[in-house]
Amino acid sequence: MIETKIYNQKGKEEGKIELSDSVFGAPWNADLVHQVVMGMLSNKRAGTADTKDRAEVRGGGRKPWKQKGTGRARHGSSRSPIWKGGGVTHGPLAEKNYDKKINKKMRAKALFVVLSQKLRDGQVLFVDSLTIAKAKTKDAKSVLDALSTVPGFEKLKTSKKPIALLAFLKKSESTGKSFRNLPQCSFELVKDINPAILLSHKYVIIEEPAKSVEIIGSRLVKAE
Repeated sequence: MIETKIYNQKGKEEGKIELSDSVFGAPWNADLVHQVVMGMLSNKRAGTADTKDRAEVRGGGRKPWKQKGTGRARHGSSRSPIWKGGGVTHGPLAEKNYDKKINKKMRAKALFVVLSQKLRDGQVLFVDSLTIAKAKTKDAKSVLDALSTVPGFEKLKTSKKPIALLAFLKKSESTGKSFRNLPQCSFELVKDINPAILLSHKYVIIEEPAKSVEIIGSRLVKAE
């Protein structure tokens, strides 16, 4: 078991939690993470980009000028790819399918690998609760400023880019509205976090650790 600290919204230590080695102690596996993340990004592609080749564009039925005697290069159609307004050569086609199959067990293990590495790097912060009664960005900023006092999380206060992922146990309209205007963070439900979104943020802040860790650990159980 791995023991780590739990903090409150004011950045003060509240207690400790024991984490499973299978979830937060997994060794780094670059090949697995790369395969899963690239598959997830590929599955997000809409596949709607489409271009027309020279047979599909309008016009060009008539030969632009006679073959010989003009002093100009020979051309058979103004819809040739080398002409302005002509067809596109080897362009994207809408019928291309970018979907890739990702096994549930692979996805779950990749999530554990990324979380484990972030924990080893000191980039995972457990907070007993992230609750704001009324939707106020000022209150949300105060929470992040307080959490920035935790060693290793100083950039939470100054960053202008989304470097922190807030993992909420359940939806809260007031809390979501309070944090959504802050540039240094984005948020997701614990049950929906995945390797791709974790790798796009430096820090992960997880609320209600006991229940959240249980939900994360159940990913592998569901996959088996």
